[in-house]
Amino acid sequence: MADADPRSGGGRSGLSARILRGGTEPDPRFTLANERTFLAWIRTSLALLAGGVAVEAFMADLFGPELRRTIAVLLLVLALVIGGGSFFRWLNVERAMRHKTPLPLPWIAPILAAGGALVAAVMVVFVLARAA
Repeated sequence: MADADPRSGGGRSGLSARILRGGTEPDPRFTLANERTFLAWIRTSLALLAGGVAVEAFMADLFGPELRRTIAVLLLVLALVIGGGSFFRWLNVERAMRHKTPLPLPWIAPILAAGGALVAAVMVVFVLARAA
């Protein structure tokens, strides 16, 4: 059997070859680790989504409508960005492994940290204002 053309996506055809843009198949352990990381980002996104829904649905007695809506929207937007960004992170890491280039920086990590800090800051301001 002849070796696969490396430009064909490492023996792949069709959509996967176009998405992965060639290269050679990496060690399956690395591909599976990349997939587990992707799934961890998805779990984080789902947790943020659940948090946003919970704030809007169950915090009417604790927060005013503006604050409740602000916190819920921040959590939901963060969930959207993390969930969508996780696919592009997975794809860029997979391509880098196939082409034996340096792995890309995880730009969704600082977004998650900044978003979490923003939600926490809004809550700190609320707690301090409520105590006064």
